[in-house]
Amino acid sequence: MSKLKFGAGIWHFATYVDRYATDGYGPPVSLIEAIDKAGQVGDLSVVDLNYPFVDPKLSLDEVEVALKRNNLGVIGITPEIYTRQFSKGAFTNPDPGIRRLANEMCNDAANVVRRFGADYVKLWPGQDGWDYPFQVDHKKLWQMSMDGVGELASQNPDLKFVIEYKPREPRNHMSFDSVARTLLGIEKIGLPNIGILLDFGHSLYGGESPADAAQLAIDHGRLFGMDVNDNLRSWDDDMVAGSVHPIELFEFFYVLRKNRWEGVWQLDQFPFREDSVTAAKLAIDFLKVIDRALDKLDFDAMQAAQDRQDALEAQRLARAALFSSY
Repeated sequence: MSKLKFGAGIWHFATYVDRYATDGYGPPVSLIEAIDKAGQVGDLSVVDLNYPFVDPKLSLDEVEVALKRNNLGVIGITPEIYTRQFSKGAFTNPDPGIRRLANEMCNDAANVVRRFGADYVKLWPGQDGWDYPFQVDHKKLWQMSMDGVGELASQNPDLKFVIEYKPREPRNHMSFDSVARTLLGIEKIGLPNIGILLDFGHSLYGGESPADAAQLAIDHGRLFGMDVNDNLRSWDDDMVAGSVHPIELFEFFYVLRKNRWEGVWQLDQFPFREDSVTAAKLAIDFLKVIDRALDKLDFDAMQAAQDRQDALEAQRLARAALFSSY
């Protein structure tokens, strides 16, 4: 078995709202309380933190104390460049003042990355994109998307920046919407410290094969991180990893193991109605099953089946390894 390291977005342990239950699916959870919940999982080593903190009075020192109390480190800082003030975009906002604000917020997040010794600044520009035909000049919008990321990477050459692409939501169409388009943008920017954080669920509901997307990002040397979850493929449901697409999740990790990709196995789940600690434990239990299955899988036989494009033999090998690993 490989030496696994598990992480989670701290939002996994928060309280959620939607457009129906606007009062939330539970009582408010502070960042310190969320960190304490993450500590209850037992197998987590790192968390990804949103920034700025919801409580503006909360200091970095207080957060560090809570992290140490729970034996947790920080893998990334996610600047909140998708809230109401950025409703018309962050890097693509028509107002240059708002674009500058997004840059400043991301630079502040970069300093927090340094403070906690994290791996990267995670960029999820969820409001960058468009909703209607003719709404934007596509050439200009795409250029602003690349310029915004490129400026940050140039300002902070000592840090990694990861782009988490997604097809849509909150915009009807996001600028960084797929692995291919995101790679095109990264290659056009041309800086070595920009990569992709591949969200398994975003890839699924974008019509991709997550395994294929991972291989493409690896081939370009740009797979800097990943998140796992699950969905019903029509939306970003952020369900417990392995609950709907276990075989595709297995193939995803097969590609990572085959390419000797090493990184944190990170959860990006939204347990709206479920207990967040239990949801994390259930996901991690299945990820351990996948790791055991990878140890059992005959990689040479799988390669031979794939070279023949023998779908049934490849399925037999995958199923035999996965379903005998519980």
